[in-house]
Amino acid sequence: MSGEGAENAECARKRRELAELKRRVEALEAELSATVPPPSGRFGGYYTAYYATTGFLLGMFGALTSLLFNVVGSLLFFQEGDGHPLKLIQVYLTFPLGRQALEMESGLALAVGCCLYVATGMLLGMLFQLFLTRYMPDASFVRRLAAASCLSLLVWIVNFYGILFWLQPLLFGGRWIVDLIPPWVAAATHLIFGWTMAAVYPWGLYVPYRTASEQE
Repeated sequence: MSGEGAENAECARKRRELAELKRRVEALEAELSATVPPPSGRFGGYYTAYYATTGFLLGMFGALTSLLFNVVGSLLFFQEGDGHPLKLIQVYLTFPLGRQALEMESGLALAVGCCLYVATGMLLGMLFQLFLTRYMPDASFVRRLAAASCLSLLVWIVNFYGILFWLQPLLFGGRWIVDLIPPWVAAATHLIFGWTMAAVYPWGLYVPYRTASEQE
C-alpha cells in the first residue's frame, strides 16, 4: 500500500505541475497578444492617406485621356491655319501667361503647359478617388460612372464660372479661357477625366494583406 500511495502522490504532483504549466502558457500568450501589434492588414477605419496617394497617381491617367481629347477637340473646333493640335493647351496657358500665350508657337512652352495640365489632373485625381472611396465604396460601375460625371461637371462649373470667370480678368486683364473654349468642349474634357477616374478606380483600392494562416 505504501508503494501504491507513493505512486498516486507522484501522479497528483505531476498533474499539479502540468496544470501550473498550462496556466503559465496562457499567461504568456495573453502578454504576447497585448504587446505584439496586429497584422499589417488589420486596418480599421478609412485610409485617407492611402486613397489620396492612389488618387494622385490615378489622376495622371485621367489627365492623359483628357489631354488626348483636348488634341482632338482642337482639330475639330479650330479652323485649319487658326491653330494646332495643342491650341486648347495654349488657351489654358493664358491663365499664368496672359495674352502672350496666344502668340506662342509650338515648343517648350506648350510642353510645359502639357505637364501643368497633367499635374492639375493628378491633384484633381485625389478629389475624385477620395470622393468615390468615401461615399461609393461598393457601388456598381454604372453608379460610379454617374457620380463621377456629376462631380466632373461640378468641377467644370466651379473652375470656369466660379473662379476663372472673374479671377483671370482680375489678374491678367482678359477672360480668354471662358470666352475662347466652347462650353461643350470644356464640359466634355472634364467628363472624359471623370469617366477615366471611374474606370481606373479599382486600381487604387486598399486590399489588406492576409497571412497564409488567415487565408485558411
